[in-house]
Amino acid sequence: MSHTATPVAGRHPREAAPSPTASIGALLVLLTGVFITTLDFFIVNVAIPDIQTGLGAGATAIQWVVAGFGLALGSGLITGGRLGDLAGRRRMYALGLAVFTAASLACGLAPSPATLIGARVVQGIAAALLMPQVLGIINGVFTGEARAKAFTAYGLAMGLGGVFGQLIGGALIQANLFGTGWRSIFLINVPVGVVTLALVRRTVPSQPRTTGTRLDVTGTVLVTLGLIALVLPLIEGRRLGWPAWTWASLAASAVLLAAFALSQHRGSAPLVAPALFRQPAFRVGSGLALVYTLAMASFFLYLALYLQQGRGLSALESGLLFVALGAGYFAASTRATAIAARLGRQVLALGAAVQAAGCVLLLAAIGHAIGWLIPGLALVGAGMGFVLAPLSALVLSGVTDRHAASAAGVLSTAQQVGNALGVALVGIVFYGALGEVADAFRASLLPVMAFCGVTAALAQLLPKR
Repeated sequence: MSHTATPVAGRHPREAAPSPTASIGALLVLLTGVFITTLDFFIVNVAIPDIQTGLGAGATAIQWVVAGFGLALGSGLITGGRLGDLAGRRRMYALGLAVFTAASLACGLAPSPATLIGARVVQGIAAALLMPQVLGIINGVFTGEARAKAFTAYGLAMGLGGVFGQLIGGALIQANLFGTGWRSIFLINVPVGVVTLALVRRTVPSQPRTTGTRLDVTGTVLVTLGLIALVLPLIEGRRLGWPAWTWASLAASAVLLAAFALSQHRGSAPLVAPALFRQPAFRVGSGLALVYTLAMASFFLYLALYLQQGRGLSALESGLLFVALGAGYFAASTRATAIAARLGRQVLALGAAVQAAGCVLLLAAIGHAIGWLIPGLALVGAGMGFVLAPLSALVLSGVTDRHAASAAGVLSTAQQVGNALGVALVGIVFYGALGEVADAFRASLLPVMAFCGVTAALAQLLPKR
């Protein structure tokens, strides 16, 4: 790879490309933000019993500790991406990281359930500001093979944050650092965030802002309300027995999102450029990302419930089993770029097939000794690695730097909505199964396998290379 200054889309011709060493430093700083925000989405699950005891939180409050973060994140990502285009990606990344760090401190010091819920919502808003900028900056700083490797590293950081969230959370709670107990899962973000924030200006290059446009306020309101109307009933519906308001909210979300799409075609400064969806890789890839993540958060959640409620494992013991999944994920992620260079879009189909095969092994292992789950978990992790590591590069490959952060916001939104929808859909199967927890987990694996099959089919509609 040449190290000469090569102009890329959105970079001024006289602006030299960052040196390889500087680019690596920038990537490490960016991926640290991705890792801690993704980690925080998953890590809180293992702390729920301790939070209930420590704060006297009821079931509804605990639901909102989890839901508040996801709802704020999912509804704010597109707007966060657009703000990066307008105000500068490095600036918005730093702002998001600073707010996330402060909100983590507030979570760790929360004296009441209401305070904790409010701080979790702020964490989600901060993550929505931070995460789209990472893909946008990568798209502008790196080119060619280096860009593909950077996207792979992004997928690796995001996957490891999700895969090891339960293990890290269980270990922190078990260690009980300075007597902080469950609070340590939030407080650990503070020193990491402060150090990373100090390095942003030194390592991450500033990129030109999109000029001559403004924030689409109408589009922002419509997409935010539409996604809240979609995600809120998906989070609360199953627990409440799907009352009438949940169905009304889902219907309203369809109307609001349709109005948003119409406004983007008619507006002079759209939040999401309609031209993005004229690119097959982005149009198909965004849908593929949504479908695939239907099988992600749902698998993690119901596996954790099976291990702790069905097999009687502690949070730390069940977290240790995730090491097998993490090992498979890491091994596949490190090879995904090379395999994608040969197979192109078929690497996504390969990953989906490997994950489905892992689910088959898990089906066979249910009811046997706990160690029999390890081969299936390793295969599931490998399948996730083959999909997540190259996914961003394949979907965003044709996006110009001008719309990079907005496109990243749409892609991240598709993934977050997929996570929420998957938990709801698979939850209907899990909680609707008769018998023991093992039977419920067995039933939940079937829709996960179906989502993998649809993912493999959608991969055939992507550009070949």
